[in-house]
Amino acid sequence: MNVSYKDLIINPNQFFAMVMSRKESLKIPGLIVLAAGIMAAVNAYIVGGITAKMMGQLMPGMDTIIAAGAVAGAIIGTLMFWLIWSGIIYALSAVFKGSGGFQRTLECIGYGFLLQAFGTLITLVAATQYVPKVHVTELSSAALQDPAMIEIAIKAMMQDPAMRELSQISSVVTIIFLLLSANIWIFGIRNARMLSLKDAAICVLVPVIAFSIYTIYQMTVM
Repeated sequence: MNVSYKDLIINPNQFFAMVMSRKESLKIPGLIVLAAGIMAAVNAYIVGGITAKMMGQLMPGMDTIIAAGAVAGAIIGTLMFWLIWSGIIYALSAVFKGSGGFQRTLECIGYGFLLQAFGTLITLVAATQYVPKVHVTELSSAALQDPAMIEIAIKAMMQDPAMRELSQISSVVTIIFLLLSANIWIFGIRNARMLSLKDAAICVLVPVIAFSIYTIYQMTVM
């Protein structure tokens, strides 16, 4: 049975029913997650450029190290999020006596990252507009002798109006696309773990709501 990828968005239950008829494979979900990770890496490179510019004069090569760390962290972080998120939902589904292996859960959750990739793309576009507006205080090597200077500079950067707006936009986009992905994940875990729609919804919405509340909290305390 051929899988129609348009159904992933418009009819996820039918999509995952077709996925269940095939042998488990992480190839396509893995590519989707990797694409999301690459876009997150580009976004991290742009936003991390602010810190790189600030710290670039502290010691030779510091800006390169910061940029490379931001890129690597974004890709690894996305892959880890896929694994951890799948693990949380898998563990919750065990409470409802779900059957089916972890790899199948990982596969179905990976497909849901398609919408996460679109959300990251929106955040990336926003970053290109707001990052150039952020005022950056470039630190000299003297700051190494006074850590308080670095702390003050970082705090001022985070409180910059453009940076605050970008962070708020990123948070809102994250929540919106997390909720949109939840619809895919509900039907994915329903099929992967052979649960009722109600039980699958609980397994997905509990971490989604918790993560959304945490994101809102982080946005309000900035």
